[in-house]
Amino acid sequence: MSSSATSSVHNCTNDQLLSYLEALDEYQLEEFKLCLQSQQLLLANFRPIPWANLKAADPLNLFFLLNEHFSEWQAWEVALSIFKNMNLTSLCEKVKAEMRVNMQTQGIQDQNQEELEFPEEETGSTYKKKYRERMRAKILAIWDNIPWPEDHIYLRNTTEQEHEELKNILDPNGTGAQAQTIVLEGRAGVGKTTLAMKAMLHWANGLLFQHRFSYVFYLSCHKMKDMEEITFADLLSCDWPNFQAPIEEFMSQPERLLFIVDGFEEMAMPELCPYNLDDTLPCTDWYQKLPVTKILLSLLKKELVPLATLLITTRTFNLNDLQNLLVNPCFVEITGFEGNNQEEYFFRHFGDQKKAKKILRQIRKNETLFNSFCAPMLCWAVCSCLKQQKARNCDLQPITQTTTSLYACFFSTLFSTAEVRLAEQSWPGQWRVLCALAAEGMWSMTFSFRKEDTRYRCLEARFIDSLFRFNILRKVSGCEDCITFTHSSFQEFFAAMFYVLEETEGSLDGSTKHKEMKMLLRAVFVDRNFYWAPLVLFFFGLLKKDLARELENTLHCKLSPRIMEELLEWREELDKPETVSIQFDVLQFFHCLHETQEEDFVKKMLRHIFEADLDIWGNIELRVSSFCLMHCPRLNKLRLSVSSAILQRELTSDVETLGTSKAYSRMHQWKNICSVFATNGNVSELDLSNSQFNASSMKSLCYALRNPRCKLQKLTCKSITPVRILKELVLVLHGNKKLTHLDLSSNKLGVTVSMMIFRTLRHSACSLKYLCLEKCNLSAASCNNLALFITSIQKMTRLCLGFNQLQDDGIELLCTALNHSKCTLERLELWYCQLGALSCKHLSDALLQNKGLTHLNLSKNHLGDEGVKFLCEALCRPDCSLQNLDLSDCSFTTVGCQELANALEHNHNVQILDIGRNDLQDDGVKQLCEALKHPSCVLNTLGLEKCNLTPACCQHLSSVLSSSKNLVNLNLIGNDLTPDGVKTLSFKKTCTV
Repeated sequence: MSSSATSSVHNCTNDQLLSYLEALDEYQLEEFKLCLQSQQLLLANFRPIPWANLKAADPLNLFFLLNEHFSEWQAWEVALSIFKNMNLTSLCEKVKAEMRVNMQTQGIQDQNQEELEFPEEETGSTYKKKYRERMRAKILAIWDNIPWPEDHIYLRNTTEQEHEELKNILDPNGTGAQAQTIVLEGRAGVGKTTLAMKAMLHWANGLLFQHRFSYVFYLSCHKMKDMEEITFADLLSCDWPNFQAPIEEFMSQPERLLFIVDGFEEMAMPELCPYNLDDTLPCTDWYQKLPVTKILLSLLKKELVPLATLLITTRTFNLNDLQNLLVNPCFVEITGFEGNNQEEYFFRHFGDQKKAKKILRQIRKNETLFNSFCAPMLCWAVCSCLKQQKARNCDLQPITQTTTSLYACFFSTLFSTAEVRLAEQSWPGQWRVLCALAAEGMWSMTFSFRKEDTRYRCLEARFIDSLFRFNILRKVSGCEDCITFTHSSFQEFFAAMFYVLEETEGSLDGSTKHKEMKMLLRAVFVDRNFYWAPLVLFFFGLLKKDLARELENTLHCKLSPRIMEELLEWREELDKPETVSIQFDVLQFFHCLHETQEEDFVKKMLRHIFEADLDIWGNIELRVSSFCLMHCPRLNKLRLSVSSAILQRELTSDVETLGTSKAYSRMHQWKNICSVFATNGNVSELDLSNSQFNASSMKSLCYALRNPRCKLQKLTCKSITPVRILKELVLVLHGNKKLTHLDLSSNKLGVTVSMMIFRTLRHSACSLKYLCLEKCNLSAASCNNLALFITSIQKMTRLCLGFNQLQDDGIELLCTALNHSKCTLERLELWYCQLGALSCKHLSDALLQNKGLTHLNLSKNHLGDEGVKFLCEALCRPDCSLQNLDLSDCSFTTVGCQELANALEHNHNVQILDIGRNDLQDDGVKQLCEALKHPSCVLNTLGLEKCNLTPACCQHLSSVLSSSKNLVNLNLIGNDLTPDGVKTLSFKKTCTV
């Protein structure tokens, strides 16, 4: 038979191949996949399946891959060839029998007759074709009935690139193992439903998923949420010609079913919430009558049709709720319009590329607004608004300054330039009804409304007709009695407007607007609820005085004059003792305050901000932080992490991108932030950890920090990129009498940068008390400059050098400084510095010379028993001033423990000793306990974590706990003491076991 010949194989026969693949054990399955790479076993003209696709495939996905790459008859031929090669005689006979039966059914001659011609493969039976035709007509009808604005640019035709994206929709990660639950998530209006409909349409046209799925079902959550009790079988029959769906056939091949669940956010109700999952019994009966939410829940949880594939669309805000329902979901973010698409839309809308580019440059200054262009309908709204303003020769800068100002301009322009036949006295009431409808929908997560809704019935026909005409509202396709806002941001805008309109009654039963407003503010600024963030942003934006006046004049409505006062009262409440510990999202607060553009109001709202934690990862965060930080007169602590490359690059593109206006220059905004340290005398702590800078941005900061009016005392610069930029700190450190704490840890300073910093710090006017250089890539070569620095700084009391490869040579140099009479160090941390016993000898000498050093951390160094012995030579001396010693994880044993015991009997100063994570065993602890009983021992804290102790040591420890007047803290974590050993211990003191 010709290898290109094909034959129709009935689905149930082809599905038998799946059972044969599932019968293979894991080794046979791996061999089968390897054989698929052999050109000889694939017969002539058969192309191998890419190994990347095969590698992770289980039997089910392997079955799908075979059907995607070969016709049904070819899949059988390939399987037979590989089974023969694997010597699976029994399977070979079964495959031959299946193929023989199929050929007889089709009236085909013996397969060895190469001249045999086979009929072309059919796409399915008649009723399948009718179903495809019905679904194709349904999708096209939905698109044709969407009431797009006349000047909206919408292309329904799918490009070749889009078709490729659709083909890969079930394998978004490109692993070859196709996911069985895929979630298309994204903001409203970005095209999630459109993509799902295109997938359905392509399947109905025979262009997509032909070998993977026999049936594809489109389930609209908008329609399902209003359904009465129904069976799953009846639900699937809704789209079936004459309502006679072959349910038994569906049930017999569940792995060949695809369910598209569109608009999950419409079903976000209590029945689907995670806290009800445990109380829900599984639904597995296709003919059981149940609430539609129950059926959907069982479908999503893979209880109803476990082997089926799910393609779900949802808005981003309720992603967590959905994730808790699904089994191994794969999430795909749909971003909508990007880059060239946005520009093309503007070019085609305005017709003049030069004019369009100029307007785009203006809009890019407001990144929040520009980012919203990912939704095509918002592109239309913005273009429509700006086109009208341009025609009136209006200045676009005030309009595009904030997102709220553009939306307000859009709605105001519509109602001020078009005739609406509505009585003057009706306007305020109609706006209150529309805004209340929007607010109630937000609270209940309802985005479409029926005529039965009380608020809907209160809208006058003329008013609602104008809302349809202006494309503020539209009818829901396929549901004549339902309306929805043309874009969800329109609903958010009018819901926000509800809270600034003059009236006290809230949208919830028995609630006031003031109470609801406080709930919203808490949701956004304390609970960080993404869902409410756009509404609250619009709410603050509507406080802009000139914008409020414009809305009052054009929309004939009255805004409340007390809103700002109520917000100030709310802000005062946050400073009460019972609420002061609440975690507050300062950056989101800055976003909203920036939207008002009311500087006097912003100053009042920020007068009680003492600490700010800001992650500046984009232009938006830079702009709002620049605006608000200048209005924080009592700011004391600031953490500022520039976590994107926004200040790392040389900012030469600002003029091109944003025009010549300094107000929108990123560097100018950064300088505004830097000026806070010079103008605000209260900022005493600055943390710049995990930031990325360039030379000019770092210099701007350093010049501000060296300003005489700057009162900065603590500066933290962990993990700065690039490290070489820290050389600019010499501008701040030189002669700085105010800076007392400097943390440069987790930077690979190396010799060059560290030398510059040490030399600068040696200036006689430096008042540094604390320096942290942990994990700074310092070596023995750095210690010479470090030693000179230690003896030069007369006020330095604490030095942290942990996680540096100082080694014994470096410690020897360091100890020359410790021995110096001018050394004022009290605390020295040398954990994990690759030190050995020789370092302990140098440190022992230093401890006898230096009477000020009271705290020494040597943990995680390989000191051994010899090193401990050297240290104990100093500890045994009564003139040793050490009070706190950390020798945890230092590789010493019972021998070293004996040395410590002897030292503690003579030492009158050591109060804290941590020797955990050493192999001390019971004998070592026994020796230590004898020393702890000595009258001269003043130890109050002892660490014995993970020291290989057994219950045998507990009696000795119990004796110490009972008799010692000083020991109050004992750490025994990680030791196998057993319950009996623990009972032996006396817990008259604080003991951690």
